[in-house]
Amino acid sequence: MAPAQVLADLTVLVTRPAGQADELVRLIESAGGRALRFPAVEIAEPADTAALNALLRALPSFDWAIFISPNAVNKTFNLLKAQGEWPRHVRVASIGKGSATALKHFGVADPLVPSGRFDSEGLLASPALQDIRGKRIVIFRGDGGREALGDTLAARGAEVTYAECYRRIKPRADAGPLLRAWARGELHVVTLTSVQSLHNLFDVVGKLGQQWLLKTPTVVVSERIADACRELRFKAPVIVAENASDAAVVAAISSWRERQNAL
Repeated sequence: MAPAQVLADLTVLVTRPAGQADELVRLIESAGGRALRFPAVEIAEPADTAALNALLRALPSFDWAIFISPNAVNKTFNLLKAQGEWPRHVRVASIGKGSATALKHFGVADPLVPSGRFDSEGLLASPALQDIRGKRIVIFRGDGGREALGDTLAARGAEVTYAECYRRIKPRADAGPLLRAWARGELHVVTLTSVQSLHNLFDVVGKLGQQWLLKTPTVVVSERIADACRELRFKAPVIVAENASDAAVVAAISSWRERQNAL
């Protein structure tokens, strides 16, 4: 099999939100696979836009701004357009490469990005965030995000403020096509990019779909999501991609497929 067709005859479930799945779908299809779109999370406006706008007006009073996801970057900078430019003295950090790419699109040329693992723990290991006593830090995120990053920064003496710039909600989705694909044996791999997408998918497919889901090899983008899969007692392999990028997800699927072919 040619390397470009390593995913031939393989159907991959893509659960990224609508409007954010095109690149992953393209890469799957370029490798010879078929992508089945089923958005498990919908990105909605924040519950309190006024509070977010007030924080944006107060940006010059902060020393650091940390972005948890590309969604946080896009929502923040699109709102900021109506208020002015990013204050140059405010240093910027992101959890992963996807957020860093989004920041560069908006003109932030050199954000701090963790080396090695792309998560809160990886960012917290950065030398620049060790001696931060007295620094004011704003964390741009979705609603209900993890507290570990902010708690650790506060324990180091920083003053931490959260800016919730979007909500992740469960979409109203028809699981029928997904269930029929499983029933026909035409769904081979599931991809998940957040714990919430896992829980939403698990809920929406019902008891019958849950049985199939637990038996389907799954590629995730963090150990935290893998742990959540194990808590639900997944029986099939749960493969952790190197990072959250679409390329890393497809690379993880390809490596799994090659191992299966070698058996």
